Amino acid sequence: MSPALIIYGLIFVAVLLLVEGIYLAVFGKSISLNSRVNRRLTLLDKGVQREQVLEQLRKEASQHLMAKGIPLYSILAAKAQKANIAFSPKALIGVMGLLSVFAFLALKIGTSASTPVQAAIAVLMGVGAVFFWVNKKAAKRMSMVEEQLPDAVELMVRSLRVGHPFASAIQIVAKEIPDPLGTEFGMIADESAYGRDVTESLKDLAERMDMQDLRFLAVAVTIQQTSGGNLAEILDGLAKVIRARFKLFRRVKAITAEAKWSGMFLSAFPLIVLAVIQVTKPDYYDTVKNTGAFIPAALVVFAFLAVNVLFMKIMVNIKV
Repeated sequence: MSPALIIYGLIFVAVLLLVEGIYLAVFGKSISLNSRVNRRLTLLDKGVQREQVLEQLRKEASQHLMAKGIPLYSILAAKAQKANIAFSPKALIGVMGLLSVFAFLALKIGTSASTPVQAAIAVLMGVGAVFFWVNKKAAKRMSMVEEQLPDAVELMVRSLRVGHPFASAIQIVAKEIPDPLGTEFGMIADESAYGRDVTESLKDLAERMDMQDLRFLAVAVTIQQTSGGNLAEILDGLAKVIRARFKLFRRVKAITAEAKWSGMFLSAFPLIVLAVIQVTKPDYYDTVKNTGAFIPAALVVFAFLAVNVLFMKIMVNIKV
């Protein structure tokens, strides 16, 4: 294997670590999803006024979707919104530029490619690292919300059954549930205190998170407010439905795990073989690589590999 490929890989890993380091250096533990106390309560405990906390959290919750008009950023906006990245869109673009400069300098030191090639690869690394990092953050946050939602709904059910109004049940969830759902429900509680309809806040949260279970919750509360009924019983049934859906998702994930790993292995196997051949016998392709058909044939092979990866993903992506 060419040492240059190893250097490219190490530089990309360094860029990934750098973007996480920058994020932690700027925001510290305040954006951690592992804390038992959610971010909203942490800000309030520091003495920040409730209005200022709500303004800050609402700004972070909507800034990425509002920046869809920025060229190319629209591809990242939805994921950055779900991940609730505290960086503003302009700051995130600036991070991409900073990482591209870092990658370019590292490529200048570690490789002998031409400057235009190094610049192009550096931009791809800088932008690609941010995209990869944001996707990972979004997947983690959405997974945590899915796990927390049944507990939050059941907590609301218990609050309603002991006589608390729905607004108080929302506030209890905001205090007892950690991030990410605790802060989201805290925003709903604050907006309700300042006069906004709870159902509108729930609908807004469901659309921002693009989660079907949250839409069920918003619809259930809306129907109860317009038609009446026992909200505690409605939410109790909803909690059971959400838990059943969650169990079904996990079961489908477990059933398809073998097929997914088989697909990943079959997709990666040709590349692994290519790497092994290059290590064990670097001159294996010397007799054909200078022929006119070599590059078109290689492009066709890689195109078939890409189609194979796509079809493998489609086959194991079971909709529930």
